Amino acid sequence: MKQKTWQKIKANQELLPQYLMREKVIDVIREFFKSKQFHEAQTPVLVPVPSIEPNLEVFKTELTTSLQKKRSAFLIMSPEYSLKKLLAAGIGNVFEITRCFRNEEEASRQHNPEFTMLEWYRTEADYLEIMDDFEALFIRIIQVTQPQADLTHWEYQGEYYDLSSPWERISVAEAFERFAHIDVETLLSKSQLLVVGKEKGYRVDETTTWEQMFYQIFFNEIEPSLKNSGKPTFIYDYPLSQASLARKKQRDPRFAERFEVYLAGLELGNCFSELVDAPEQRSRFEADLQARKTLDKTDYPIDEDLLAALESGLPQVAGIAVGVDRLIMLAANVDSVAETLFFPANELFDL
Repeated sequence: MKQKTWQKIKANQELLPQYLMREKVIDVIREFFKSKQFHEAQTPVLVPVPSIEPNLEVFKTELTTSLQKKRSAFLIMSPEYSLKKLLAAGIGNVFEITRCFRNEEEASRQHNPEFTMLEWYRTEADYLEIMDDFEALFIRIIQVTQPQADLTHWEYQGEYYDLSSPWERISVAEAFERFAHIDVETLLSKSQLLVVGKEKGYRVDETTTWEQMFYQIFFNEIEPSLKNSGKPTFIYDYPLSQASLARKKQRDPRFAERFEVYLAGLELGNCFSELVDAPEQRSRFEADLQARKTLDKTDYPIDEDLLAALESGLPQVAGIAVGVDRLIMLAANVDSVAETLFFPANELFDL
């Protein structure tokens, strides 16, 4: 019978530091934000209405009282909605380290259905300032957990990366031009992008959407090129349809102020200059709910309480969601998030 993680550690105590890396990384994160005078929040993991990412699936359950009152309930995919309500209340700069859940994903080297999320929000800021935060945070994590590391020649799984500032910043349009040889007009046109995709050898039929082709090219041509750059990379300014909670770019409203950050082939964080316009947010939520129905995802309502918070007024704010397990994976120099967890789902549920 295959040994469980706790049995492996019991048999070989030299493995323990690898798993205790989680404690170190979380300590660094907390110290980093406390030193910048951020408040730390604790928000619910069990909620009546979850976030509405069209391509993600939730864990649904039912809350039942002793008097048999029954309410639909969900495990959060992100603490974003709760934190935005606190921003509306005037909490100011805030962060949270919490457990999140996503269903219908394969347990893989990058995924566990229960995972640790870090989110932080900076008021009177935009996504460029969150880039600076993330860069400083990750460098601090490596300096504390790997004090002998050379930031200009940092090793992860036999590959070397230059973590020194400044990190690379490339727009989505620039990335498609540079790595896939697709200009911006072609990128934003469904008919043209499908033609180019078909010429590249991707499967195209009458049901193929622009979004499907965008991500086929992104995952197969853009992401590998980012890994091979040898630097951490912020890829920013996504097409507006791919940023439902982000503010439009004033200079080019075809795009939104969103970035993702990549290192060693891993997507580590997803950031928005947050949309604070309630009517626009409602319109985008309605489109996302329709997309969920098309994809046969679990149906649930819009969070009216969040829209009420937006209507009450939010400051200009930018925020990011970061997969902490992946940060730990990098700091511990292990190949999978399961190697950072005492009880990974593939062991608990025999996956």
